[in-house]
Amino acid sequence: MKNVLVILDGNIAKNLLDRMVETNSSSNVYDIIYVNDYILPEQKPSNFTFYKFDPTSASKLKFVLDKVMHNEALIVLNSKDDTKSVIHNIRTQRKNFHFSVYDSWGLNVEDNKVHYYRGNEILANGLLEQLPNIPVLAQNIGLKQGEIMEIKIPFGSTYAYRYIGSIAQKDWKIFALYRNQILITVKPSLVLKPNDIILIIGKPEVLTQVYGAISRTSGHFPMPFGNNIYVYCDLYVQSEQEVIDAITKAKALHQRMKNKKLIIKITRPTTSTIMNKIKLLIENKENIILEIDYANSGIQNILSSDTKRFDIGLIVLTHSLLSYKEAIRNIIEFKVPIFKVGREKLNTIKNTIILLNDMSSYEQLSPVVFDISSQLKLKIKVFNIDPLGDNNQDELLEHLENLSKIFNQDIYVTSNNNNPIKELKKEQNILQILPLKESMFDRRRFDFFTTNSDLLSFDINKYNQILIPIVED
Repeated sequence: MKNVLVILDGNIAKNLLDRMVETNSSSNVYDIIYVNDYILPEQKPSNFTFYKFDPTSASKLKFVLDKVMHNEALIVLNSKDDTKSVIHNIRTQRKNFHFSVYDSWGLNVEDNKVHYYRGNEILANGLLEQLPNIPVLAQNIGLKQGEIMEIKIPFGSTYAYRYIGSIAQKDWKIFALYRNQILITVKPSLVLKPNDIILIIGKPEVLTQVYGAISRTSGHFPMPFGNNIYVYCDLYVQSEQEVIDAITKAKALHQRMKNKKLIIKITRPTTSTIMNKIKLLIENKENIILEIDYANSGIQNILSSDTKRFDIGLIVLTHSLLSYKEAIRNIIEFKVPIFKVGREKLNTIKNTIILLNDMSSYEQLSPVVFDISSQLKLKIKVFNIDPLGDNNQDELLEHLENLSKIFNQDIYVTSNNNNPIKELKKEQNILQILPLKESMFDRRRFDFFTTNSDLLSFDINKYNQILIPIVED
């Protein structure tokens, strides 16, 4: 459900409101601010709340803005001065809020977070399409069934802050991206950001599914990285108990997350005893695939091939495998999250924990934190711990608070100046979510000099952890 603020007055506003009611699918909750009763529709759906007052009143507008965290806003007024006044009032109260404004006067307000819907230009373009030898808009191209679609990346979407190259694009393709009303060249290394507008092309029925996946803000992980969970086991390196534990936890994730298949890849099998135990674990289980590599192809070659072949969205690895840092570090190139198996049991986990570090990394992984927590039904604990006092995390905390309202999930913040790792080690029954960084796989000879909480957390083998690919500066 999206919370949408709509401020209306005038004949165009009346027609717009009538169309909103006609096409209402109950997937949005609307707060309608209006001035004159004549624009009101005959029917008033239950997901529409109406407020009659002058929207140029900053105090009255603040009352509605403070009620909920609105995802979008649309302003359609019949007065230039009123429109400018409302834009000013919203911006005064919501510094980073993106919204759309109907403009038939050529407003000159310098604000790249406001999208202007130029009425005269739209009318002129529509009339221009009636002339011969003039290119038409996308909705009239091809089979005219919707092969091209425009999608705005919402704040809090699990597709936000994702490499385009890490997004599985089967039967559809991102072919254009607009950011701050500027066309940006699409390439695999480009990162999607909230409020980006993408143009996608593909089968109409697929595009509808893609729109739903991008527009919703929870319940999709391991998407957009991929659809399936993948367990890699090397029986020559791992102990029998380690393998059984990894597969057991992968099964639990498979049952509780929105993935399609669980793939178990066994390489260098040792005894028939362990193989029989593995087969017994997955006996009569749906959507589980067991593959055995007898050729000893190597972890890098196997993962390189299987990542695309199985549409992997989450790789399950144990500490024994992750200790082979030189072999494992190439996994980062696949841009796939890693579930690091810890000693704690998965079915006893009560909380998701993030230990705040740099703004860039944790802003990128934050939507995934809420997605995972909602699927696993875990509380979210945020450690804002800075013993040196040189990292101001107010902006990051505000970002997380905004996401908590969008996802309708509470967060519990702990702030102090203690040693962050000592505080972390006091916790039990947690799932820690970390950014996946290249430095985690570097040789660190003098760990006692390291103050990076991400690296120190990664070296803790007690907790189950999920490492999320990020864009590193």
